[in-house]
Amino acid sequence: MKKMFTRLAVACGAAIMLTSCYSYTSVVGNGGTGNSKVTKWNHYVIGGLAPVGVSDSKAMAAGANDYTVFTRHSFVNMLVGGLTFGIYSPTTTTVTK
Repeated sequence: MKKMFTRLAVACGAAIMLTSCYSYTSVVGNGGTGNSKVTKWNHYVIGGLAPVGVSDSKAMAAGANDYTVFTRHSFVNMLVGGLTFGIYSPTTTTVTK
């Protein structure tokens, strides 16, 4: 019984430690140099396999030639995905002009 509990504890610990928040940064032109930021959520279902509503970074930049796109899976996004058991899996996109 003790051996089974130890294995379960190790498996749970590994599952918690191996999760992470991912991020992806794209620089367009010279990148965003100002303080103007626009943030939107991207909506995915089935663990992120099927996009339902994805933000358009070019439209979020509103015609700017130089901007930075930062897409991430934040803690809040992971919390929402966990509460829905991965059926709904959002990400967040921020455009800095």
